[in-house]
Order: sequence, then C-alpha cells, then structure tokens
Amino acid sequence: MLHAQPFFFLRHGETDWNRERRVQGQTDIPLNEKGIAQAHSAKSLLVGCGVDVVCCSPLRRAHDTALIVNEALKCQVVIMGDLREVGLGSREGQRKGNWYSQWKRGVTPPGAESHRNFIERALRGINAALARNGRVLIVAHGGVYSAVEQYGELVRHGEIPNCTPVRHDPPTRDVPRWAAQVVSRPQ
Repeated sequence: MLHAQPFFFLRHGETDWNRERRVQGQTDIPLNEKGIAQAHSAKSLLVGCGVDVVCCSPLRRAHDTALIVNEALKCQVVIMGDLREVGLGSREGQRKGNWYSQWKRGVTPPGAESHRNFIERALRGINAALARNGRVLIVAHGGVYSAVEQYGELVRHGEIPNCTPVRHDPPTRDVPRWAAQVVSRPQ
C-alpha cells in the first residue's frame, strides 16, 4: 500500500538507450542532449508546486535529472537505493520482447531481480520517500513507476514519458482512489 501522502513523480530524462528502445535496468546510462533539455523543461513545470524534498535513484540518469530540476526547486536531494531501476541481468541492453512479459509473470532471466522482489523493493523506496517531511518529488524510472501504478491502482495508459511530471493525490472520501495528473504548467 502507498503511504497516503500527495507527491510528484518524474521519470528521468531520455538516454541513448531510451531512444534505441533498449532496456537499461541498472546499467548506468547517462542522459543524452535531449534528456538534459527535457530535465530543464520539467524544472520550469515544477516551480511553484511546493516541493520540499527531492528523492531520487542513485543511477546517473535519475540523479542528474534530479540535480537539474533542483536548480529551480532548491530543496534537499536525497539519494535512495530502493528507487533504482530493476536489475534485469543478462537482458539489459536488449529490446523488450516475450522475455519481458514472462519476467512479469515470474520467469526471471539469469542475474535479474524477480518481478515480485523488484516491485516490493520499489514500493519500499517510494514509501520511505513519502514518509519524509513535506511534499516529495520522486525522480526515478519507468519500472519504479509501475509500483506506483500497481499499489495506487492507477490505470496504465502506456509507458510514463521521460521527464513528464505527474502529481499524485491519495484517496479521499470524495475520490476513493489515487488520482494522477500530468503537470502541464506551473501551479
């Protein structure tokens, strides 16, 4: 279960492997020029959103995105190991295929984290971030966001785009489910 705290989620900026549609996992691929530009654009969208702390994955693509966004937010940046992307072992660097859907069903590639263990770890990292004081921005990965979707019971409309900030609000009496909304302009 997600800790009932409003928060923002930002998937890291684009990398060359994103552009090539290759699975990165925990391979530490840096942002490309487009990814750096995306992070600068996201920065302007998040100004005025009331973010008090930025929690991010230790992988460079997420950490560098967090640092760029934080140029405007001027918050504490906290690196959290449980927010790193799934380790996919021998499949890192490959394109998604049947192996990926099999992994989600419990067939773990050599050297990879099981889907179940990954989702549990990601949820632990998200909840640790949400337990911090103030409004949190989590800067992490598409795989980590799948834990938000699963435990927030959000309907997936495709992969979360690189550097698109999404605001999440916990259930209320009037809205009994988590709500997610793309931040399209400064609030």
